[in-house]
Amino acid sequence: MGGKPRVGARTDQKRFWLMKSEPDVFGIDDLQRVGQEPWDGVRNYQARNFMRDKMQIGDRVLFYHSNAKPPGIAGIAEVATESYPDPTQFDPNNKYYDPKSSEEAPRWMLVDVRFVKKFKSLLPLQEVRDNPALATMALVQKGSRLSIQPVTESEWSTLMDILD
Repeated sequence: MGGKPRVGARTDQKRFWLMKSEPDVFGIDDLQRVGQEPWDGVRNYQARNFMRDKMQIGDRVLFYHSNAKPPGIAGIAEVATESYPDPTQFDPNNKYYDPKSSEEAPRWMLVDVRFVKKFKSLLPLQEVRDNPALATMALVQKGSRLSIQPVTESEWSTLMDILD
Protein backbone atom coordinates (compact mmCIF):
# COMPACT_ATOMS: atom_id res chain seq x y z
CA MET A 1 0.00 0.00 0.00
CA GLY A 2 1.42 3.53 0.49
CA GLY A 3 4.03 4.82 -1.95
CA LYS A 4 3.58 7.38 -4.69
CA PRO A 5 0.18 7.80 -6.31
CA ARG A 6 0.10 6.76 -9.94
CA VAL A 7 0.48 9.50 -12.52
CA GLY A 8 -2.87 11.21 -12.92
CA ALA A 9 -4.21 9.62 -9.73
CA ARG A 10 -7.17 11.42 -8.19
CA THR A 11 -6.70 13.46 -5.11
CA ASP A 12 -9.35 15.31 -3.14
CA GLN A 13 -7.88 18.67 -4.10
CA LYS A 14 -9.76 20.35 -6.95
CA ARG A 15 -7.62 22.37 -9.32
CA PHE A 16 -8.42 25.32 -11.54
CA TRP A 17 -7.25 25.93 -15.10
CA LEU A 18 -7.46 28.36 -17.97
CA MET A 19 -7.76 26.84 -21.44
CA LYS A 20 -7.46 28.96 -24.57
CA SER A 21 -9.37 28.47 -27.77
CA GLU A 22 -9.96 30.70 -30.76
CA PRO A 23 -13.70 31.48 -30.86
CA ASP A 24 -13.86 31.20 -34.66
CA VAL A 25 -12.45 27.64 -34.36
CA PHE A 26 -14.23 26.45 -31.19
CA GLY A 27 -15.71 28.96 -28.76
CA ILE A 28 -17.85 28.89 -25.65
CA ASP A 29 -21.00 28.91 -27.81
CA ASP A 30 -19.79 25.74 -29.54
CA LEU A 31 -19.11 24.05 -26.21
CA GLN A 32 -22.54 25.09 -24.96
CA ARG A 33 -24.13 23.63 -28.10
CA VAL A 34 -22.32 20.24 -27.94
CA GLY A 35 -22.13 19.97 -24.14
CA GLN A 36 -18.82 18.11 -23.97
CA GLU A 37 -15.82 18.02 -26.30
CA PRO A 38 -12.31 16.51 -26.47
CA TRP A 39 -9.65 19.23 -26.06
CA ASP A 40 -7.58 17.98 -28.98
CA GLY A 41 -4.68 19.34 -30.97
CA VAL A 42 -2.49 20.43 -28.05
CA ARG A 43 1.11 20.12 -29.23
CA ASN A 44 3.03 21.68 -26.37
CA TYR A 45 4.66 19.34 -23.88
CA GLN A 46 3.96 21.48 -20.80
CA ALA A 47 0.27 21.83 -21.70
CA ARG A 48 0.12 18.09 -22.47
CA ASN A 49 1.69 17.34 -19.09
CA PHE A 50 -0.95 19.42 -17.31
CA MET A 51 -3.68 17.35 -18.98
CA ARG A 52 -1.88 14.05 -18.52
CA ASP A 53 -0.52 14.46 -14.99
CA LYS A 54 -2.54 17.11 -13.15
CA MET A 55 -6.08 17.49 -14.47
CA GLN A 56 -8.79 15.58 -12.68
CA ILE A 57 -12.45 15.02 -13.39
CA GLY A 58 -14.37 17.92 -11.88
CA ASP A 59 -11.55 20.46 -12.06
CA ARG A 60 -12.91 23.85 -13.12
CA VAL A 61 -11.75 25.59 -16.30
CA LEU A 62 -11.85 29.22 -17.38
CA PHE A 63 -12.76 29.09 -21.08
CA TYR A 64 -10.64 31.79 -22.70
CA HIS A 65 -11.16 33.24 -26.16
CA SER A 66 -7.74 33.89 -27.67
CA ASN A 67 -6.92 35.58 -30.96
CA ALA A 68 -10.13 37.58 -30.61
CA LYS A 69 -10.93 41.27 -30.35
CA PRO A 70 -10.82 41.57 -27.42
CA PRO A 71 -9.39 38.35 -26.03
CA GLY A 72 -10.87 37.33 -22.69
CA ILE A 73 -12.62 34.89 -20.40
CA ALA A 74 -15.92 33.77 -21.90
CA GLY A 75 -17.20 31.11 -19.53
CA ILE A 76 -16.60 28.09 -17.35
CA ALA A 77 -16.11 24.45 -18.25
CA GLU A 78 -15.04 21.45 -16.23
CA VAL A 79 -12.75 18.53 -16.86
CA ALA A 80 -15.08 15.66 -17.77
CA THR A 81 -12.68 12.74 -18.34
CA GLU A 82 -9.30 11.46 -17.30
CA SER A 83 -6.62 12.02 -19.93
CA TYR A 84 -6.42 9.69 -22.91
CA PRO A 85 -4.48 9.64 -26.21
CA ASP A 86 -5.43 12.39 -28.64
CA PRO A 87 -6.66 10.49 -31.73
CA THR A 88 -5.71 13.34 -34.08
CA GLN A 89 -2.02 12.41 -33.66
CA PHE A 90 -2.61 9.12 -35.49
CA ASP A 91 -4.56 10.48 -38.49
CA PRO A 92 -2.27 11.40 -41.42
CA ASN A 93 -5.07 13.54 -42.87
CA ASN A 94 -5.40 15.64 -39.70
CA LYS A 95 -3.44 18.87 -39.25
CA TYR A 96 -2.39 17.61 -35.79
CA TYR A 97 -0.93 14.35 -37.15
CA ASP A 98 2.37 13.36 -35.52
CA PRO A 99 4.29 10.72 -37.49
CA LYS A 100 6.57 10.10 -34.48
CA SER A 101 3.60 9.03 -32.35
CA SER A 102 2.10 5.55 -32.32
CA GLU A 103 -0.89 3.96 -30.67
CA GLU A 104 1.53 1.84 -28.63
CA ALA A 105 3.46 4.94 -27.50
CA PRO A 106 1.26 8.04 -27.90
CA ARG A 107 2.95 11.40 -27.41
CA TRP A 108 -0.15 13.58 -27.05
CA MET A 109 -2.95 13.35 -24.54
CA LEU A 110 -6.22 15.19 -24.06
CA VAL A 111 -9.15 15.50 -21.70
CA ASP A 112 -12.78 16.15 -22.51
CA VAL A 113 -14.24 19.38 -21.20
CA ARG A 114 -17.90 19.89 -20.33
CA PHE A 115 -19.85 23.16 -20.57
CA VAL A 116 -20.79 24.74 -17.25
CA LYS A 117 -21.58 28.41 -17.85
CA LYS A 118 -21.30 31.22 -20.37
CA PHE A 119 -20.79 34.66 -18.86
CA LYS A 120 -23.21 37.47 -19.77
CA SER A 121 -20.24 39.33 -21.17
CA LEU A 122 -16.63 38.50 -21.89
CA LEU A 123 -14.08 39.57 -19.26
CA PRO A 124 -11.41 41.23 -21.44
CA LEU A 125 -7.75 40.42 -20.90
CA GLN A 126 -7.05 44.10 -20.21
CA GLU A 127 -9.40 44.06 -17.20
CA VAL A 128 -7.62 40.98 -15.87
CA ARG A 129 -4.27 42.75 -16.36
CA ASP A 130 -5.54 45.88 -14.61
CA ASN A 131 -6.61 44.00 -11.46
CA PRO A 132 -3.83 44.09 -8.81
CA ALA A 133 -5.13 40.87 -7.22
CA LEU A 134 -4.37 39.07 -10.52
CA ALA A 135 -0.88 40.54 -11.09
CA THR A 136 0.85 37.16 -10.69
CA MET A 137 -1.64 35.16 -12.77
CA ALA A 138 0.11 33.18 -15.54
CA LEU A 139 -2.19 34.74 -18.15
CA VAL A 140 -0.84 38.26 -17.58
CA GLN A 141 2.85 37.39 -17.38
CA LYS A 142 5.03 38.74 -20.17
CA GLY A 143 5.69 36.05 -22.78
CA SER A 144 3.05 33.68 -21.37
CA ARG A 145 1.45 32.04 -24.39
CA LEU A 146 0.71 28.57 -23.05
CA SER A 147 -2.74 27.34 -24.16
CA ILE A 148 -3.40 25.57 -20.83
CA GLN A 149 -2.43 27.29 -17.59
CA PRO A 150 -2.95 26.58 -13.92
CA VAL A 151 -5.05 29.10 -11.99
CA THR A 152 -4.68 29.45 -8.23
CA GLU A 153 -7.66 29.18 -5.90
CA SER A 154 -7.18 32.85 -4.99
CA GLU A 155 -7.15 33.91 -8.66
CA TRP A 156 -10.24 31.81 -9.32
CA SER A 157 -12.05 33.39 -6.38
CA THR A 158 -11.12 36.91 -7.50
CA LEU A 159 -12.34 36.21 -11.02
CA MET A 160 -15.61 34.69 -9.80
CA ASP A 161 -16.23 37.81 -7.69
CA ILE A 162 -15.76 39.93 -10.82
CA LEU A 163 -17.81 37.71 -13.12
CA ASP A 164 -20.77 36.83 -10.89
